[in-house]
Amino acid sequence: MPNTGVRQDPFAAFNFTLDIDGLDGVHGFSECTGANTEQDVIEYREGSMDITVTKIPGLKKFGDITLKRGYTTSRDLWEWRKTAMDGKVVRRGGHLILNDEAGKPALRWTFTNAWAKKYSAPTFNAKTNEVAVEELVLAVEGLTLDQQAS
Repeated sequence: MPNTGVRQDPFAAFNFTLDIDGLDGVHGFSECTGANTEQDVIEYREGSMDITVTKIPGLKKFGDITLKRGYTTSRDLWEWRKTAMDGKVVRRGGHLILNDEAGKPALRWTFTNAWAKKYSAPTFNAKTNEVAVEELVLAVEGLTLDQQAS
């Protein structure tokens, strides 16, 4: 008989925080996408093999992380992007933290060597009633899912 009364509900995607090293108070984002990993496949075949190729793991790749937040008077994201435009890339690490229903950290992904590769100012439209949202895209060199959030 199945074990009843024990249920593991999935976490809600809206309950997250994002911390970027060296940028205090910049974790109020409304959206975070692109945190992923993938790996190239190297196909290899020797002449003595049949008509099947062997697939070997190649280079690891990490997706660009796109962050969106309501625009405020804080210029932290713009200043970080500006350093890269000025030729002085500042790489930072950080954490994407998924919280449980009580607001406590449940899962934590750590990204490394990120730098601001793209900044988008808010879209302006006098016909809508929406928050002005700025966007920052981070080029990332590493992503891990930590053992335990803290």
